[in-house]
Order: sequence, then structure tokens, then C-alpha cells
Amino acid sequence: MRRAGAAGFSWHMILGLVSREPTTATLGLASARLDGVELVPMTPVEALDRLRAGDAAVGRLDVRPTLDGVDDGLWALGVLAARGVTVLNGAAALLATHDKLLTARILRRAGLPHPRTRVVRGNRPAPPLETPVVVKPRHGSWGRAVTLCRTDEDVRAELERIGRETWYAAHGALVQELVPPVGHDLRLLVAGERVVGCVRRVAAAGEWRTNVALGARREQAQAPPAAIRLALDASRSVGASLVGVDLLPTPDGFTIIELNGTVEFTLDYRRDGDVFHEAAVELVRAVLDRRNDPVLASLS
Repeated sequence: MRRAGAAGFSWHMILGLVSREPTTATLGLASARLDGVELVPMTPVEALDRLRAGDAAVGRLDVRPTLDGVDDGLWALGVLAARGVTVLNGAAALLATHDKLLTARILRRAGLPHPRTRVVRGNRPAPPLETPVVVKPRHGSWGRAVTLCRTDEDVRAELERIGRETWYAAHGALVQELVPPVGHDLRLLVAGERVVGCVRRVAAAGEWRTNVALGARREQAQAPPAAIRLALDASRSVGASLVGVDLLPTPDGFTIIELNGTVEFTLDYRRDGDVFHEAAVELVRAVLDRRNDPVLASLS
């Protein structure tokens, strides 16, 4: 929100980090010190109470622990935008990254590499994809309920098992071709129009998935130019301003495995400098760029 001071022109903006509860990454972003900007973790209700025209918000609403949708509050991001609050990672971007079927369709339309994906609902038979395949929830995170099926019988058994889950009743499940795992992947952190951090996630012993929640470890890594280009293209395709892009190495480059609109990250994501500060700068730059604001020219 801009204000005029007695000695001339000054400005101040609240940038709300809107989520059900603050996470490590949210608190890290809030620790960044930027002139004229106050980064504040807040719930959707608190954002409606505090933010006004001229302020900004970043949607950080995650997948529900029950895997049957997104945390309540997407509606609040729409209300904020209607009030004149600049909203990054709004409802459309969060849905595009949390609903893995929507992610797959967007990436396919953009011509970006992503595993072939089919949806199955109710008692329908599994869609025709050659095994091995991965069966997963449409709204997923943390590697939960993601199962590798090596045979058609494995697929039938898995679909029968998850048919009793509430998330399956609500949205069905995805059957996705398996990109051969290599024991590690790259997660690139995109903020605004820059890749500001990267880690290699190394799977735990005996585990094919690279989720940290399943025991994978993070290693500092330098993203190659091809990975950076792909991550930026992916973030633009879903309209996200803060997103994690998971890339699996393949013989001819990389394949996008997942996008995470509420990406968690730590200081490990950057070898030099503070990844939280760098991400915060790029988020503010994205806000000002949307407004075509002259303050953008002096932002550093």
C-alpha cells in the first residue's frame, strides 16, 4: 500500500503469505528484510481482515491431509483480488499444481515432457497404459498413496484397494506411465521469473520415491541450463509465481514429474546467499511487475 510522507514519497506494502498454518518455508520468507515490504504469514480469514488494495498476497494453501482436495480458503484469494489486492499463486494456479490431472493436461497442451496420464473413477477398469505404471491420488503430496504397479494384476489390486478411500470416491485416481527411477531427482524452486534454488533429492535405501517425507535426503545442486528452462516453462504454463518443479533425469534430458504450488524449501536450496531473501525479492518483483510499478526499477 503506497503512502505519501511529509518529506516526499514513500511506500509500504504488506505481502500476506496465506496458508492454513505457517511452514518452514513460509516462516523463512517472513524473515526476509526488504525495504517497504512486510511479509506476514496469515490464514485466509486473517488475510481478509488485514489486506487492503495496494497490498499483495501469495497463496500457500496446500493439499488436505485427507488427499481429497485443497485446504479451505481458495475463495478468500478471489475476494482479495476483487478488493484490489495483488494475488500471486491464486486459486487457478494452486488448482493447476495440486490437481495432478489438471497439471498433466496443462503440461501436455504446453508441449512439455510429462508422463502419460489417465484418470479412473468408480468401478471402471484401468485405462490402457502399458505396465509398469504409477497409481496416485489426483490431489497428492508427501508421496502418500503413490504406488508402483509392475503388472496389470497389480493395477487391478491397487484400484480395488483404494476404491474404499474417501479421496477416490471424490475424485478418482490417476494411472501414470512410469518414468524409470534413477534414485534421485532435481527440485527447482521458481520465484517470479527466476529459478532461485535447487536441490537433488536422493531416495532412501530401498525406496523408489524421492519425497523427503519418505526419508529422502536433500543435497545442494546446481541446476543445468536445460533444467532451468524447463522449470520456467512449467511455472509459466500454470501461472504460478512460487512453485517447486520436480524433474527426473532421462536419457534425452529431463521429464517433469510434479509441480508443487506450496513448495517447501530450506536454506539447502542455495549454495550462495539466502534462498528466502532471493525468493522474497522475486515475489515482490512479480507484484510490482503486475502493476507496472516504477518502484520495480530500484528493487534489488
